[in-house]
Amino acid sequence: MTDSAVGLDKAETLAWLRRITGDLATATIKRLEDTLPWYAEMPPARRSAVGLVAQAGITSFIQWYDDPGSTPWIASDIFAVAPRELLRSVSLTQTLQLIRVTVEVTEERVAGRGEHLREAILLYSREVAFAAADVYARAAEARGLWDARLEALVVDSILTGEADEELPSRIAALGWHGHGEVAVLVGTTPQQLDVDQLRRTARKLGADVLIGVQGSRLVLVIGRAEVPPGGGEEAIGELPFTEIAKRLEPGFGPGHLVLGPAVPALVDASQSARASLAGFAVARAWRNAPRPVEADDLLPERALAGDPLAKHTLVERIYRPLHTHSPDLVTTLWSYLDNGRSLEATARELFVHPNTVRYRLKRVSEVIGWDATGPREALILQAALILGAVGTETSRRRSPASRRPR
Repeated sequence: MTDSAVGLDKAETLAWLRRITGDLATATIKRLEDTLPWYAEMPPARRSAVGLVAQAGITSFIQWYDDPGSTPWIASDIFAVAPRELLRSVSLTQTLQLIRVTVEVTEERVAGRGEHLREAILLYSREVAFAAADVYARAAEARGLWDARLEALVVDSILTGEADEELPSRIAALGWHGHGEVAVLVGTTPQQLDVDQLRRTARKLGADVLIGVQGSRLVLVIGRAEVPPGGGEEAIGELPFTEIAKRLEPGFGPGHLVLGPAVPALVDASQSARASLAGFAVARAWRNAPRPVEADDLLPERALAGDPLAKHTLVERIYRPLHTHSPDLVTTLWSYLDNGRSLEATARELFVHPNTVRYRLKRVSEVIGWDATGPREALILQAALILGAVGTETSRRRSPASRRPR
């Protein structure tokens, strides 16, 4: 066949395709309604938008058939007619189904017009499928970048304690699945941070995490989440936050790893964050600190560094409960710590039997949860006694001055 004959045949085919464009669009919409349940269930306005995309695809094919060099632009323009909300409501799978139905209807309609036209339809449908994948990939990438910025903003709000009325809505926008108690884990950022691995590990442990990177510091806000079905033995039961932190530990860089105390809800996470950040700043002062270490186990170091929260915690959770329960417990604990944790020396100083000292120390542990017989906990208790005594003496000195004659 001569070039002129080929050109004439193509011109006739193009003229014929332009004449049947309307019929193709109508047949395609009918096929969509009959074969795709999700299309039939759409609201009329959205269904009309999908129809416009299908019609644009048919028109675009005719333009491409006339000038195959226009492929990149024409294929992308098909989706330009779709409203932005349509991309959010129609998945990539559904879009590919739409392309397949349109191609099937077109192939059936042009059957008998030559193998070259059928091959052109198949080639063009491939280009459109790649264009659709590109559109959705760019949308997903943009959404991922937005989610990352929003997550960083939420974590920063928690760390600074500057939570506002918009914080719950921002958390909901991130798809937070946590519920109930929350704790903040602070460590160093590894050279190669695998965020996806951290999230997968957390899900297996029945937890959800918000991840924030602040330079060399990696912050995880951990909340309890529903255990995924088939999560394995690790997902059975509700693990304590200390155990969850141990399982997440490989995702951090070298150095100290500090876990803040559990708080009732995510909106209260700033309390746990303050404790974990303060503990992270002084963790090097504990030579044999475990990894991870609880922020409350660093209360003496934090208090020496001037952390008001640590001072308040030591007084309110140790000194005041003991003093309120029985001044004898405070006296016994003072003597026991001053005498190098010797039962006999304490008993001699207090003129009691060593078994009485043992009993009182046991009561101390029952009242406040710390055991004075351990070296680390003894340091914590001694710091609490010092702060409590200083605070009590200061309040006594200020009390008369506060009473003015009337």
